[in-house]
Amino acid sequence: MAQKQTKPSTPVKTTAGYRSPGKEVTHAPIQFVFDKSNYKFFIISFAVVILGFVLMSGTTDIYSTTKIVVAPVVVLGGFALGFYAILKKPSANKVE
Repeated sequence: MAQKQTKPSTPVKTTAGYRSPGKEVTHAPIQFVFDKSNYKFFIISFAVVILGFVLMSGTTDIYSTTKIVVAPVVVLGGFALGFYAILKKPSANKVE
């Protein structure tokens, strides 16, 4: 059974693309989620994580303190700095 398609009794008015000729459209400045400082912290955290993995690869000694203790702490510190970079709010009183 096919359903009947009915036309509306009155024309449908749409205003999606309508601009009144007398009104000017003002655009607010774009507010980004991340600030310049967020990106700096994120790049620094990425470098710290890479440094931790380089320390972890280290020498041939498997049980060295650098591989077992220092490198994982450096990597976790880099991840913590990355979380801080993501969660840090941009400054509200910025004037440019």
